[in-house]
Amino acid sequence: MGRNTRKRRSSMANKAIAASAALALGGGGLIWANFYASAHESNSAQNQTKSAAAQVATIACPDVGQKLTDVPDKARSGVDKELANLDKQITEAYTRLASTRQAQAGDASFVQNSIVGPLKEKRTATIDRIRLDVERVGGKFDSSMSQLSACTTQTAEPQTNAGGQNGGQQNNGGQQNGDQNQDGQNGQNGDQQNGDQNQGGQDDGQQGDNAGQQGNGGQGGNGPAAADFVDITQVQGNAQLGVDQNGLPANGDSGSQGTFTSDCGTNGNDNHNTDNVIVAPGVTNGAHHLHDYVGNQNNDAFASDQELAGATTSCQNQGDKSSYFWPVLRVQDGTQDFDQNNDGGGKEGNVGKILQPAQAELKFVGNKKGDVVAMPTALRIITGDAKAFVNGNANANVNWSCTGFEDKVQLKDQYPICPQGSQVVRTTNFQSCWDGQNIDSANHRTHVAFAQADGTCANNFKAIPQLQVRLTYDAPAPQIQDGQVVNAYAVDTFPEQLHKPITDHNDFINFFSQDTMNQMVDCINKGEQCQ
Repeated sequence: MGRNTRKRRSSMANKAIAASAALALGGGGLIWANFYASAHESNSAQNQTKSAAAQVATIACPDVGQKLTDVPDKARSGVDKELANLDKQITEAYTRLASTRQAQAGDASFVQNSIVGPLKEKRTATIDRIRLDVERVGGKFDSSMSQLSACTTQTAEPQTNAGGQNGGQQNNGGQQNGDQNQDGQNGQNGDQQNGDQNQGGQDDGQQGDNAGQQGNGGQGGNGPAAADFVDITQVQGNAQLGVDQNGLPANGDSGSQGTFTSDCGTNGNDNHNTDNVIVAPGVTNGAHHLHDYVGNQNNDAFASDQELAGATTSCQNQGDKSSYFWPVLRVQDGTQDFDQNNDGGGKEGNVGKILQPAQAELKFVGNKKGDVVAMPTALRIITGDAKAFVNGNANANVNWSCTGFEDKVQLKDQYPICPQGSQVVRTTNFQSCWDGQNIDSANHRTHVAFAQADGTCANNFKAIPQLQVRLTYDAPAPQIQDGQVVNAYAVDTFPEQLHKPITDHNDFINFFSQDTMNQMVDCINKGEQCQ
């Protein structure tokens, strides 16, 4: 179940960084440490370590789960557990990558021989177990999947995916900033790259209590970096035309123009966990990062559909027991939150004070081409990609902005620095076309799709109400000092994703009562505004 208590420790003052921050392995997880360059160290030694760090920031592995589009129902449970095992293997490999920088600086083959090579062996065995799970129940396994076992190393600049900015997946998000602010293209030199910021060596005698002790307030090297932020007042307007007052797509003057709003609070009861019942059912800490949960109060890795249907809800409308969840936003001000020593929290690089949204707006809208139909009970939808930094942008679906700027600027690959009096805004628009049969799919994507530009659903999919989630935060504005970010805020991520803004994502499981769902559909199709 979600944890409903927080154990806080006092905030610690920021310290000036004299050199790069280092990651050290200890206590079964990641411990974030300061590394102060000694006056007796040679410049060449420092540069050697810095060079190794700049070369390799993280590990990039093919996303096996996205390629699995046909898994028999009887094999799903076993396959999901093996996919979660692949995620765990990557997390463990990243931990080793981040904690062995001195060894890497002294041995050019260290990463390949000690990290990437062994990881491939583990992944090969896991993918073969997936094959056995599929074939055991009579399914067919694509033999080319075996080629996905090899991983590569990656600098702090993201991989690109040609065609990833397609309108089919991002036309609803107002995400037309033209890639003008790609990570790594804003003066992000070696000193500013995430891989470089965490490295200087292992100095167990100088381990800090958490990353908040570091002068940049950052994650001890796994993000975010200064180049991940931009002053929103300096960004040229790029928002999509034809949006409503919240910066979300409007329906125009045709189709189903109504709205249905559900008020489910802002997770004031601190319902958190690091599970993911959609992607990794039955696996504790399957997300490797912390979620906020509103609506359904029984959502954890082990919740059955029956348990979710019978749960209590934080929604004012008791006919809405749906589960809405997203990665928490934290500010790295030196505060240790309740999960500082937990898996998915501080042990995996997610540190800092959790920010409760100032407002969480959950709104369902219609289709600009015609009427919508009811969602099926237990329909699962994931939008965005938690691994977009290494996967590329094909499934990225991110909108970052500030209040007062939403109709002008929507960012996808940078966090906004908002002016005084303006709040940080995260908006997410879900897929609104459904295949008419399945409540989920093997890769959790192919059973739903985004509407085309004219509002129609391709492949005989049916238009369903589109969920739009808008979260606002009273996040203190980060400052950029000497090429480093102070008091950064960032979403929780898998550790190897370096807390990049492009990895933001959102999840929904429909547990509206049938009567309430019918009321929603009727309201939207009649052009009314309901709740």
